[in-house]
Amino acid sequence: MKIKQTKKAHLARFGTRAFAFITDLFMIGMPISLIIMILFGYGETQSATALDVIVQDSESLKHTPNPFASLTQLILTTIAYIFMWYKWGQTPGKKMLHIKVVDDQTLQTASLLQVILRFFGYFLSVISMVGFFVPLFRKDKKALHDIISKTIVIYT
Repeated sequence: MKIKQTKKAHLARFGTRAFAFITDLFMIGMPISLIIMILFGYGETQSATALDVIVQDSESLKHTPNPFASLTQLILTTIAYIFMWYKWGQTPGKKMLHIKVVDDQTLQTASLLQVILRFFGYFLSVISMVGFFVPLFRKDKKALHDIISKTIVIYT
């Protein structure tokens, strides 16, 4: 997909995007984990993860996760990412590294539908793991979730 020629966009590099993603896991994940701990108790932080349950790890049988806590965590994470991308085009990690999610044609803040598609495209990227590495092989530096949502990540 070609980016509008009248505007210059400096596409964010893979390493920058990866570091922003890892930063967001902590900067968004930690406050959500604290909320889960307050709402459901400290023991919930010691329970098995969804991945443990999927692969049927022996520990997941001893410390089964509370489905309400897991659902609450998923909902809070979804709201946080979608809100930040829609409102500012950035999560804390992206802001720290001066990158932003934008519409791939207009280079303006992505629409609500685009950021919703982008978030759910993250799941496909996580499940396949290949989705996160697609930018290494594309001139436009798009990951799978960017392709799905018609967004790009640029330096601000």
